[in-house]
Amino acid sequence: MQKLMRRYIGIVDALNYRIGRIVMYGIFVMMAILLWSSVSKTFFSPSLWTLEVAQFAMVAYYMLGGPYSIQMGSNVRMDLLYGEWSDHRKAQIDAMTILFLIVYLVFLLWGGWESLMYSFSYGGERSSSVWRPYLWPIKSIMVLGIFLMLLQAISEFFKDILRLQGHDMGEKI
Repeated sequence: MQKLMRRYIGIVDALNYRIGRIVMYGIFVMMAILLWSSVSKTFFSPSLWTLEVAQFAMVAYYMLGGPYSIQMGSNVRMDLLYGEWSDHRKAQIDAMTILFLIVYLVFLLWGGWESLMYSFSYGGERSSSVWRPYLWPIKSIMVLGIFLMLLQAISEFFKDILRLQGHDMGEKI
């Protein structure tokens, strides 16, 4: 079982690490979109698409970068008590609390999938803005991001289980 958990951790962590490193540069895409928005409003006629494309880019940035953030330990944590606990106690608490995250992500994935299927069955759901882009591309990215976050949460759960069993899984921040 430990071998299977380690293999799962290796595959999921490698996948989310690569995706996270690529998506990390999405900030420059957002900056370019918002720069174009400012330039076009100042010197040309305002673009109708810049606000929504910037919002879509931000959603993709956060949803696809979230698993990488969890993997790197960059998530926000209340350190009031946590910082003083032993590594074993931290692993115990993390193993319990990550179960809540996994349940939440399962429901979120289910809702996201239903919304995505609605978008397809509706005949191409569109935004209500003037530009009216299709919504299925961003909903697909959201579902993918939630799925990757679920995989990463399970990976973190397995790491905590292995830590509780006395295996060195590297320092968790």
